[in-house]
Amino acid sequence: MKKILLVAAAAGLMSAQSRFEASARRTAAQPLDNLEQEVVERIVSETAFKANVAVLKTADEMTGTLLDILA
Repeated sequence: MKKILLVAAAAGLMSAQSRFEASARRTAAQPLDNLEQEVVERIVSETAFKANVAVLKTADEMTGTLLDILA
């Protein structure tokens, strides 16, 4: 179960990072073209990144708790 969570969270982190970088490249190429849309895209990407980090932390905590129970 933990492996599935880790794989999903890692994929989510990579996706969020890619979306953020793509938005930054578009803004660098055309600074005033759809600026508000790019700001929203970056906020969404940042939120997705933070959510996936929370999944990783939770999976780590669950593993620690399980090891404490088994010890």
